[in-house]
Amino acid sequence: MFTYILRRLIYALPILLGVNLITFVLFFVINTPDDIARMHLGMKRVSSAAIEQWKASNGYDLPMLYDEKKEGFEALTETIFFNKSMRLFLFDFGASDEGRDISVDIGKRMWPSLAIAIPVFVLGLLVNITFALMIAFFRATYVDLIAVIGLVVLMSISSLFYIIWGQYLFGKLMHLVPISGYQEGSSAIRFVLLPVFIGIVSGIGAGSRWYRSIFLEEMGKDYVRTARAKGLNERRVLFLHVLRNALIPILTGAVVVIPLLFMGSLIMESFFGIPGLGSYTIDAINGQDFAIVRAMVFLGSLLYVLGLLLTDIAYTLVDPRIRL
Repeated sequence: MFTYILRRLIYALPILLGVNLITFVLFFVINTPDDIARMHLGMKRVSSAAIEQWKASNGYDLPMLYDEKKEGFEALTETIFFNKSMRLFLFDFGASDEGRDISVDIGKRMWPSLAIAIPVFVLGLLVNITFALMIAFFRATYVDLIAVIGLVVLMSISSLFYIIWGQYLFGKLMHLVPISGYQEGSSAIRFVLLPVFIGIVSGIGAGSRWYRSIFLEEMGKDYVRTARAKGLNERRVLFLHVLRNALIPILTGAVVVIPLLFMGSLIMESFFGIPGLGSYTIDAINGQDFAIVRAMVFLGSLLYVLGLLLTDIAYTLVDPRIRL
């Protein structure tokens, strides 16, 4: 197992390097260092001397990927890509283009994101699996038909609809929770209740329909027919045998949202004014702050790769055939 994990981690290095390189190229295709300097200086008419001074103070005066004036390894190290992107592999996020310490910002902002993402992930998974099992239990009936139609309707509604109506109904009319904002400590519960509720409700349509299809596929297999032939009732077959054997596709679908547990929800945090990593990334994109963007992209890629690794390890726990 240790050798397998080590091999997977080694395989992840070229993936992360490729992600960094693609992010770097895409970012500088849109804006050159001169454009970034003009925007951060915030002046309509910026002198060439001011631009060069800003670039030198922020490390943008170096060549992009290769320095022809240098020889050997220095031709690659004395570049913007190496100094801005390769340091991420040492978890040196550096400073933003505005001068803020990115590591400090991430340490402060990840807690509001986790306060929303973890309950949405855990409770949403339980709700979706429960609904899917109930629908599968009443398969090929009017309950199943009405439930599927309802799930499709929920899938067709934009998440913005849930956010706006949630703010209007629970915040403005009923005054149960704040419409937006955030406070640290125990007061944070009041501010995250509505985002968590909306996150769960908005995911019921797609999540329950996905798990329903998984359970229906499992229910058509030979081991289910064998369990029924032995006299087991439908509830026992469904909630014990089918659910257990469906854990592998459930784990596969769950790993997709693992980066969101840390990265936060871009739309949710922006609408609710929550100072998490999602709004942090949005502000960095709007401000063309490459330092923050590449740090967040790298972090998301790393979490996704680690999520895949954890999923493969979890496979061996739920399916003995894989372990053998």
